[in-house]
Amino acid sequence: MVTEITKGIKVTVETEYQPAYSSPSQYHYVFTYRITIENQSEFTIQLLRRKWNVFDAGYTPREVEGEGVVGQQPVIEPGQNHQYVSGCNLKSGIGKMVGTYLMERIVDGTKIEVKIPEFIMVAPVRLN
Repeated sequence: MVTEITKGIKVTVETEYQPAYSSPSQYHYVFTYRITIENQSEFTIQLLRRKWNVFDAGYTPREVEGEGVVGQQPVIEPGQNHQYVSGCNLKSGIGKMVGTYLMERIVDGTKIEVKIPEFIMVAPVRLN
């Protein structure tokens, strides 16, 4: 588990390898990640966009960008959190992701770039 706090917004990431959905012999490794976004600020915020950089050992890095997360643009009140699960496929079985969320303070429209902490994904079979 890794955590990053930006302007009172705490982002925590937990990863898990998914062997049932992976096929190492075909260079297909599936990981899920659970993200918890805690609003520790005094302002109500809304998550508008996300931007990811995905690094797959030995392959060209990828960038993923778009609106919201898993089809949602959640509004998070002070003291509340939002949690979601998403996934990533790697060819090498070893990689990492890092990114940002674009948030907006509802009260005045101020945009905030919130860091998503870098996290590593390693398929246990690659550790041998």
